[in-house]
Amino acid sequence: MRIVTLVLIVSGLCWGGGTDGCKPSSLNIPGAQYPCVYPDHRATFRLVAPEVQKVQVKVGQTFDMVKGAEGAWTVTTTPLVAGFHYYSLVLDGVTVADPATRTFFGSGWASSGIEIPEAADGDYYRSKDVPHGQVSQRRYYSKVTAKWRRSFVYTPPDYDAGKTLYPVLYLLHGWGEDETGWYTQGHVDSVMDNLIAAKKAKPMIIVMDNLNAAKPGEDDSIFWARGLQPRSASEAGRGGRGGGLANFSGETFTEMMLTDLIPTIESTYRVLPGRENRAMAGLSMGGMQTFLTTLANLDRFAYIGGFSGSTGGRGGTFDPKTSNHGVFADAEAFNKKVKLLFLGIGSMEGPGTKNFSDQLSQAGIKNVYFESPGTAHEWLTWRRCLNDFAPRLFR
Repeated sequence: MRIVTLVLIVSGLCWGGGTDGCKPSSLNIPGAQYPCVYPDHRATFRLVAPEVQKVQVKVGQTFDMVKGAEGAWTVTTTPLVAGFHYYSLVLDGVTVADPATRTFFGSGWASSGIEIPEAADGDYYRSKDVPHGQVSQRRYYSKVTAKWRRSFVYTPPDYDAGKTLYPVLYLLHGWGEDETGWYTQGHVDSVMDNLIAAKKAKPMIIVMDNLNAAKPGEDDSIFWARGLQPRSASEAGRGGRGGGLANFSGETFTEMMLTDLIPTIESTYRVLPGRENRAMAGLSMGGMQTFLTTLANLDRFAYIGGFSGSTGGRGGTFDPKTSNHGVFADAEAFNKKVKLLFLGIGSMEGPGTKNFSDQLSQAGIKNVYFESPGTAHEWLTWRRCLNDFAPRLFR
């Protein structure tokens, strides 16, 4: 604990102006000048810790920091991909969050975050002078898990002004994250406010729940750092231990959602009834959960979205006659029920999702393929997916 305490004590010495156009990250705590970001997307990190022997910063890859005057450790990275990145500091082998930034729950713990601004199209997830919706907490008791649970719920700008009923999108986070992810890392409220103001998307309620669900006596370790191995450095942070994904079925979350979550939302908010007014989507592991839930319950969902997360096909072994208990076997029946099957991915994540989309199309299954240019398994990919997905809903 000596190292951690030292960092917190001396972190105030990191204050000072950036140089050469290096601007403080928008996710820094008030007054903190580091980390800062250059126009070419390099980032400089700085920490004063005179008694520490070695300091590293992990932001996708690991960078060794160099000790200078008065124990100030600094490093400037290579250019980082635009968007949100988790990162952490390693001090003499101890991994800690940077006290100069806000923390974000990811990879099973509270990580630091840095935002690399987009030059081209990042305006869609920034707050503008438009009517704003609200994101609020909704706690409810789950009979399935025998626990109190929490959702974050977005209601559109005109919700409090009238008696209108709204369709609902259930939106899930990824591995090692929680129900705060889409609000804090994904900027779901700004994305939706801007789309609704531009009349590109219909006003809707968005429910962001925690996909980590276990019944009494069930092992939920697959959801956290000691369980499921993340698929990429951006999700890794401290890293998983592997093996959990093979044990993940999603059955408990599906049962909890149908038994507890949907009834809570539909009895609490002004919700339009029926499957035509219900959508579900998720990123990464949340995308997999979305397919597990919706494809087994097409009588309840008409809109389905996977953002860097899908079902079958990605390994090249997709068989429409047998996959997901034969739900794709009758293309005409599937297309009649499902108004939107959306498959989104980052261009740097590989061809698996595109191959799956093509295989579905060859089997006669209508689907929309979206590719985020220049991004990998990261929040910028998923913000862009939502920005393309939401306008297609409830039409």
